[in-house]
Amino acid sequence: MAEAVKPRPASTILLLRDAAARNVDGKSRNEIEVFMMVRHYEIDFNSGALVFPGGSVDKGDNEIIANPSLYAGGEGMDAGELSFRIAAIRETFEESGILLARPQGSKALVDAKRASEIEAAHRADLCEGKISFLKVLTDNGLVLALDELMPYAHWITPEGMPKRFDTWFFLAAAPPDQLGAHDGRESTDSVWVSPREALAGGETGRFKLPFPTTRNLIKLGKQSGVQAALAEADGKPIVTVMPVMTRLNGGRQLRIPREAGYDGEVFEVGALG
Repeated sequence: MAEAVKPRPASTILLLRDAAARNVDGKSRNEIEVFMMVRHYEIDFNSGALVFPGGSVDKGDNEIIANPSLYAGGEGMDAGELSFRIAAIRETFEESGILLARPQGSKALVDAKRASEIEAAHRADLCEGKISFLKVLTDNGLVLALDELMPYAHWITPEGMPKRFDTWFFLAAAPPDQLGAHDGRESTDSVWVSPREALAGGETGRFKLPFPTTRNLIKLGKQSGVQAALAEADGKPIVTVMPVMTRLNGGRQLRIPREAGYDGEVFEVGALG
């Protein structure tokens, strides 16, 4: 029997901003927008999919933990929790250029101009492994804003899959005027999109949406704005989701815990090829 694949720790952030009121189904309504990217078609996991920025925890993230002056909001967290949050901010910066950090001694997040300068100087080298995130932070006098991240969901790739991830999803209000852009390597496009529009694109085939992304978009789409979404998630227990796949009548179903808050337990996910 083949040895079970151990899931790799990973993190992702749903970066949120408020959109202007829109005419939806003949009515004016407020909507929330989230930053999403299209994965490169040659990437070996979720190729071509519309996803939130994120990726695996790496050794460098754990090295930052040993320097508490480089992050704020980690009080009472163990190394595992800290590594997920640090990885979430690093991966988001690598993949979108959006930086959730503050200048040393400041209560405000780095402004868009400074974030752009740091991105221009370091993002490409960071993505290519030519510089560490630790050095980016120390050279620029930055403190990671771990306190800006709100735990939202925890998904683990089903057993039996060749590549598995143990992924924490976080919510965060996007820093003012940091618009973000895909890197052109791991992702080929990026967009600020409402959950409603993203889900409609999934239905029409405009977007390819992984199952966890779809469920989290549906959940997020119930909120009218950023503060409402953050308030709804604040203090809410996170139920770990590891879908179990079953085959029925030539199709596939995924079963997840009902108490995870995704409006159901069994979901049809298409016919078997």
